[in-house]
Amino acid sequence: MQTLLKSRLLRFVEEAFQLAQRAVARYSSKFSKQRYTLHQHIVLLCLKVRKNTTYRTLLDELIEMPRIRNAINLTELPSPSTLCKAFDRLDMAVWRVLLNLSVSLLPTNGVAGIDASGYDRSHASKHYTKRAKLTIQQLKVTLLVDSKVNATRKHDSQIAPSLIKRNPETIDILLGDKGYDDQKIRRLARRHEIRPLIKHREFTPLHKAWNARLDADLYGQRSQSETVNSTLKRKYGAFVRSRRWWKQFRELALACLVHNLDQAI
Repeated sequence: MQTLLKSRLLRFVEEAFQLAQRAVARYSSKFSKQRYTLHQHIVLLCLKVRKNTTYRTLLDELIEMPRIRNAINLTELPSPSTLCKAFDRLDMAVWRVLLNLSVSLLPTNGVAGIDASGYDRSHASKHYTKRAKLTIQQLKVTLLVDSKVNATRKHDSQIAPSLIKRNPETIDILLGDKGYDDQKIRRLARRHEIRPLIKHREFTPLHKAWNARLDADLYGQRSQSETVNSTLKRKYGAFVRSRRWWKQFRELALACLVHNLDQAI
């Protein structure tokens, strides 16, 4: 009998499992019940995001996926609440490590584009937001393609410095639109030996002249940032489901991790 080829889904699961083994220990502590490993939890959470489904639906589909279960040594399926609690317990530090490791799987050339996009809160009903006195209905997510994710309500120019400071060794050229036109960003980039290729807001003829001198081919690669933003929303959803801000942050980091794994295979 001819051996079945590995599907993209199976290769995704195997890559996520190897990444999880590099990032965290097998169990959270010596007092763990050791029924499921942290590696299995991470892979199942990644799989949920990749399939853009619910915990219950994912586990129902896994019943008919013996190759996927075997790839992560899963002999019995957890309950939906187990996965939900695992997502709550896994610190943001774990997702940051996984995100950093996933970047190493992709080829990079030192040219990085920075861009921001808004994500809706799917469960923020009008009644809830009124009672909770919430005034902001969206999260603004800043992506450094293909490196980091940051969710905030600040202006674009206030977020860029932190991303530059975190990734100076991986960036040679920083591409940005007029939203990042700030001399502080340019000076910080040059201090870290990064070439800032950022358009100027055109207040004077000099600003127009500077924009005209930009390397059009190189600056055109900035569109890849917009492509990644669009891909994340189309494949994994244009909203976050969690009500708490720290869980919303993890959702977005997890989506970026899944995107990187998908690109790596």
